[in-house]
Amino acid sequence: MSKKKSGTTAHIANNKKAYFNYTILSTYEAGIVLSGCEVKSIRNGHISIKESYATVIHNELWLVGCHIKPYEHASHHQPDPLRDRKLLLHRHQINQLMAKVAQKRLTVVPLRVYWVRQRVKLELGLVQSKKLFDKRDDLKQKAVSRDLEREHKPR
Repeated sequence: MSKKKSGTTAHIANNKKAYFNYTILSTYEAGIVLSGCEVKSIRNGHISIKESYATVIHNELWLVGCHIKPYEHASHHQPDPLRDRKLLLHRHQINQLMAKVAQKRLTVVPLRVYWVRQRVKLELGLVQSKKLFDKRDDLKQKAVSRDLEREHKPR
């Protein structure tokens, strides 16, 4: 599980679709291996994790499908915006994820990206996909709570 974070954190990006499409079973905090111009682009808010996921390749965890827009003011080589990026986790956490994904048919999805003491961190979620009726129930509950808030709101 994720440890309690010390220091200041600043929010960069959020994967709202993951909260709607999946049931989140547990979360992990991971670092990302980035180049310098990618960090500057992320600092400007040019990152998208909507359709990305994490997978294990050669006993290492990799982020696939994350788009980081190239930094405009870079003067030299820029990496591919959709390249796979290595995620930094402890060995026992990677082994746990590998076992759960293989055994229970679960998925590892990025939930949000944020800063912790000038380092880019990624919150990963071990998720199970929701069925269509679960999504409908969530939408109904959201509509009911919104209506209740409107009724109790002072005018």
